[in-house]
Amino acid sequence: MTATVLRLSRHVGALCFLSVAVFVAMTGMEFFYFRRLSGGLASLDMRYFGFTPDEGMAWLTALGRRGSEIILVWHYLTFDLLFPALLSLTLVSLILATGRRLKNFRVLPGQMQAVFALILVLPYTLADYAQNIAVARLLSDFLYANPDSLSFASALIVTKFALLAVPVIVIAAFWLAGQRRRS
Repeated sequence: MTATVLRLSRHVGALCFLSVAVFVAMTGMEFFYFRRLSGGLASLDMRYFGFTPDEGMAWLTALGRRGSEIILVWHYLTFDLLFPALLSLTLVSLILATGRRLKNFRVLPGQMQAVFALILVLPYTLADYAQNIAVARLLSDFLYANPDSLSFASALIVTKFALLAVPVIVIAAFWLAGQRRRS
């Protein structure tokens, strides 16, 4: 397992390319298709700071049954099944690749490097999948959409983005430290 995680840094370029490609496709679908289905309202996933139960209900109501089914199939059962795992692999590979440019990180045993990267990224991965399940549940069963379930989905979205910031900040710090070392 550790060896597999450590090998991810060899594929950092390909993983970054794939992550960006999937992100661009998802964002394109959001702006050119999903927003038309909801009368211009942003999807719940795009609300980085969460939403109120009324805002969530307004989005679900604007989508209607047909729009909900389309987003459920084209976003949550396709792209958002793949993207959190792909982004997580990319983040782990970036942590390892940027960390290995630093002497203090490079001298750590490989297992410690892998565990460090996984500990930073796995909370985001779990939060993203939990949020996807919560929103998919709202889309598939309107009776489930109540203030408590909408507030819970909103909290998961905020948590997902907060946890995503952690590995991104570490990668940026490693990269900056590596740049200073080269200067």
